[in-house]
Amino acid sequence: MKSDKIRVIKDFEKLEQEIQEQIKLSYPAGFSQHLITFTDKEGKYVSALPFETDDKYYLVRMNIQTAKAIIEEDEDYDDDGVLKIEAKEEYEDKYLDKDFEFDDEPVDEPADEPTDDDDNDDY
Repeated sequence: MKSDKIRVIKDFEKLEQEIQEQIKLSYPAGFSQHLITFTDKEGKYVSALPFETDDKYYLVRMNIQTAKAIIEEDEDYDDDGVLKIEAKEEYEDKYLDKDFEFDDEPVDEPADEPTDDDDNDDY
């Protein structure tokens, strides 16, 4: 299955702030446990954090140490490495109306219930 999405390989610090914030929403408990490894065009192994938008597929270059350091230094994360509620709510308000998928967002849709619009039960 071939994707028509543009592939972007970048360091976290070089991403636009909007993308960084969306990544935080997708990975509220940190990045290190979600890293993947791939071989770059020069044949070197690279670890990266995958992130996908409607039109792009990002591989954000980082190793485990860098992933942990980013979270430790980021004021949006608490001492346990979890995205703070205030930051999460702020970013949800900014991006929730966009078509991004966030792993920790449950979909609350009421179940369709049959209705009886006709009060006349005579057949």
